[in-house]
Amino acid sequence: MKYNPDIHKRQSIRLKGYDYSQSGFYFITICCYERQCLFGEIINHQIILNNFGELVKEEWLKSAEIRREIELDEFVIMPNHFHGIVIIDQQINKNIVVVGANGRSPLQTIQSSQQRISMKPKSLSSLIAGFKSATTKRINIIRDTPKNPVWQRNYYEHIIKNDPSLERIKEYIQNNSLSWENDQLHPNNPSKW
Repeated sequence: MKYNPDIHKRQSIRLKGYDYSQSGFYFITICCYERQCLFGEIINHQIILNNFGELVKEEWLKSAEIRREIELDEFVIMPNHFHGIVIIDQQINKNIVVVGANGRSPLQTIQSSQQRISMKPKSLSSLIAGFKSATTKRINIIRDTPKNPVWQRNYYEHIIKNDPSLERIKEYIQNNSLSWENDQLHPNNPSKW
């Protein structure tokens, strides 16, 4: 169903006042646009990734390479969604000093109010935005569908607060393909997403 502002009241699902750039463990789920099965299929309870699924995997792994504050834990690419555990560790960057070409710190630029509204650097949302953008661009080049959405507008996140919760989520990710037929994100099942 197309977005209708009279019916759909979009609200942030983020925890109000929480700084998603602070160090911590986060469980994320990102869904394909209209729950399309773009990334592969489940055969004998195992995900078989297609080229788009392999591309998503490649971009996810690249995320940790290009973002020093990010570490990746368990993840799974399903036919129409992605689950992963992200570890943000801001301590990694504490001793790094950025210098310009002449050995001095670069000059600070004055930001417009539009730029200040944008997402916080090195945050969970900036990671997800970069990942979604990179995968969308590459998939749309391959299928020759410029500007078509690959992902739903938002993403689900859960702040992992303790080891038992982390272990439950890891187990959920590892076993996700076993329960695909009953998954709320399966395209044939009603979903709250």
